[in-house]
Amino acid sequence: MKNIKTIAAVAALTLVSFASFAQSVSVTADTLDSAEAKIAAKAQQEGASYHITEANTNNKVHMTAELTK
Repeated sequence: MKNIKTIAAVAALTLVSFASFAQSVSVTADTLDSAEAKIAAKAQQEGASYHITEANTNNKVHMTAELTK
């Protein structure tokens, strides 16, 4: 019974720690390339990788990405 509780506690803490590594970032720029460059710079600064989740091109480009370590 003690082993089951220990395994459940470790699994719960593992899920919490993975969730803490994700960060959402938004930038605004004149072009898609410059917006992605800003996100890449922020990801590099944080030591993380990024995945673009949204890009909107009205008058300016607004881009959102998820940073993960």
